[in-house]
Parts: sequence; structure tokens; C-alpha cells
Amino acid sequence: MPATSADVVVLGGGPAGVAAAWWAARRGCSVVLLERSARVGGLAGSFEVAGQRVDLGSHRLHPDIDAGILAVLTDLLGSDLQLRRRNGRIRLGGAWLKFPLSPTDLLRNAPRGLALGFGRDLITSPMRSPRADTFAEQVRAGPGPTIARHFYDPYARKLFGVDPADLSGDLFRRRVSASSSLAIAARALRGSGGSAAFMSPRRGFGQISEAMAGAAVDAGADVRLGAAATSVEPRAGAARVGVGDQMVDTKLVLSSIPAPALVRLMGSEAPERVRSAAAALSYRRAALVYLILDVPQFSPFDATYLPEPTTPVTRLSEPKNYRDNPDDPSDTTVLCAEVPYSPGDDVDQADDELLANRVIESLSASGLTVDPAATRVVRVDALYPIYTLDYGHRIRTVEQWFDDDDLPIVPFGRQALFAHDNTHHGLAMAKAAVESIRPDGSFDHRVWETSKAIFQFHTVAD
Repeated sequence: MPATSADVVVLGGGPAGVAAAWWAARRGCSVVLLERSARVGGLAGSFEVAGQRVDLGSHRLHPDIDAGILAVLTDLLGSDLQLRRRNGRIRLGGAWLKFPLSPTDLLRNAPRGLALGFGRDLITSPMRSPRADTFAEQVRAGPGPTIARHFYDPYARKLFGVDPADLSGDLFRRRVSASSSLAIAARALRGSGGSAAFMSPRRGFGQISEAMAGAAVDAGADVRLGAAATSVEPRAGAARVGVGDQMVDTKLVLSSIPAPALVRLMGSEAPERVRSAAAALSYRRAALVYLILDVPQFSPFDATYLPEPTTPVTRLSEPKNYRDNPDDPSDTTVLCAEVPYSPGDDVDQADDELLANRVIESLSASGLTVDPAATRVVRVDALYPIYTLDYGHRIRTVEQWFDDDDLPIVPFGRQALFAHDNTHHGLAMAKAAVESIRPDGSFDHRVWETSKAIFQFHTVAD
């Protein structure tokens, strides 16, 4: 087979992958990026529905992004990177509340039982402690039984398809930034239940990856779309990557694809214990149901959160409300309903029309009446890592093998590291990975280990 060579081969064209390709090319490395789909962006990509650019669910660039990385993105996107004020809502106890939480709204609109329960949990907070390191126990001991019952527990069941008692406490530490009743109350008093502002590109969240991919090409990177890696073989301090009928020899592979997929590409090169551990890691999938409405705007809200079991939808977003884009059609809008599922369940087995009708009916039961002119369903894999009670041992088994100094194959990014992280976290990982490349092209695993230790303290902003 014909062979080519590159200093660095990057697997995956999501935000972390294209950022790594760009920064490595800027450092003078020859770079080949392989992305199996026809566009960059991965799960943070954008595409067109009914003449409007939409995202794969709800995405935001949060203000706690590294200042240096933000400066780079601002240079790339200019005025297209817009600062937005959040305007979300959440349904709790049958009532609609603002999200981020507002103290005035809580006093006026929270159901009496919910407000009293939260007040009781606030008083008893110092007396609670977790009885086990599970998600359910960490929520009960921290934010409290009331918010656990009305929000965290049912939402976790919908997102992960697992009872909260069967999820690791790591999930709480990675996804819940307000770790106690007092922290939630303090945020509400400040009027900032989450990040009160965010940034979003004019042409959808995928514009970030598209701009970085363009910059990578300008810097000399070879970005190949519709090109899936078929094998990865370590070879005495180097590696060979198969793609189609071609082999690419490289000093270093930076992989942003899911860890199980990378291990499968390596076949028998990976020890049996690593293959078994990787195969046991599981991800939750999602069906994204796009509802096309013949109205200029459905609501003023960017995102609506639905933890209640009356609908399989976890979140409903309206892309128009994430940006000001004069190119959007003025007489129609699109909603995106996110429906998590697992292989073999009823959502997986439902055809697109049946699933769309089920979503429409269930939204009505939650007080959201929609009458779409058309629908479109897009299914995505490997959306949410499922932190089962024994996931930690499995991912550590995989990571420890890749951390071997003699293995020039480095997983990075949220998918590869099985992490619940935001896009800005993934970009920080890409930067750290590239900065771990020595001048001679070899990889400094000690520097990378230091960076990975910091990544363990990332908490999802929502």
C-alpha cells in the first residue's frame, strides 16, 4: 500500500482534534488529521435544517475559558463570536422556574412544597454526610434530598439510563458545581444559578471547529474529511496509522476519539486486560429530534430543562436564541429536543416518525405545545460517558497503558479521556498535549501527566 508520513497524526475532528492539529502545525510539525465524517466539529458541529444552521444539541462557550485560548478564538472569529445573556428555564415540581436561578423567581413561582423542602435542607445541611461514594448519596448529602428528588435523581436516570445509586460519586464531582445547599442558595441570591453569560458564534457552535480547521490548513496541516482510521500500530518509538488503502507513518498519534474505539483500532497490539477494560466502558447515545415550526420564534428561552418523567426529552433548545444571525430565515424557527437512549431500548428501536410523534405528545404533557411543519431526527453515539461504580478501574487500566513512555499514542480530549467536560476544557487539553511535544518530535509523558492531573478538577459548567 502507498505510505505517507507526518510528524503528528490526529484522530478525530472535533474541537480538541482540530485545535491540536492547528497548534501542532503552527509549531512546525507536519500534521495529518483524520475525521470519518464529512465535516469537522464532531458532537460540537453544526449543519443546516430548514435553511437554518443548528447544533447537535445545546452548546455554549463558557466565560471561564482560558484567557489565552479565548484570545485565539476571538482573533479567528472576530465579531462572529457573540456574548449572550442566558435566558433558560427549568420545570420543577410542575412549575416553570428561571435557569440560572433567580431569588425573586424562586419566591414567586416555586411550588410551596419545593421551597419549604429546600429551606429545610438548607438548615439541616451541616448534619448530612454521604453514606457511600455514589452520585445519589453525594447529591443527598450536598444539595439535599429535595433537589435530589425533584431534579438530580430523575435527570440522571434520563441522561444515563442508570439508577443514581449505581453511578459513581465522581459524576457528582465532575458535573455538579454547587456542591451543597448553601452553595445553591448563595448562587440564587446572586442571581447566578450557573454561568449568567456565554459566548456563541453567529453561524452555530460548529463555526469554532470550522474556523480552527481552516487555520490548521493554512498552517500546513492535511485535514482529511470522510477518512476514518482503520488501524493504529505502534512501531519502536513510532506508529503507523491505516486509512483506506494508505498507511501513514508518524512519530506521534494524538487521538481525540473515544477510548474504546482507539483500543479497537490497535487490535492485538493492546493487551487483553486493556481491551477488556475499554470494551466495558459505556456511553449513552441520544436522538436529536429537530422540530421545524412555521413561526419566527417559539419562545424567548435559549434552553428548557425537563427533568420530570412526563417526557423522555431532557432538554429543548432553540438555536435562534443562541445568537444574532441575519441569515436565519425570518418566518421559521427550529427546536432541538434531546432524547438520550441505550442500544436496544424503545427509543433505539423506534423509527424517526414514531419517535418524533412521541416527543411532540410528551412535550404537550409538560406544557409545551408544538405543531411542527416537519421533523428531522439525527442520532449520535458516545454522547455521555456512563460513570458506573466500577468505571474508574477500567479507565485507569486503559490510561496507564497509554502512558507508557515507549508508546507514541496519546488519548486526549473529553471523548478519549472519558470525561464530562465542556468544549473549553477540551481545547485546554489540546493545547497541553501539543505543548508536551518535544523539539525533536517525541512526546514528554511527564509534562502531559502534570496537565492531566489538573484536568481531574474540571467541573462541567451548564
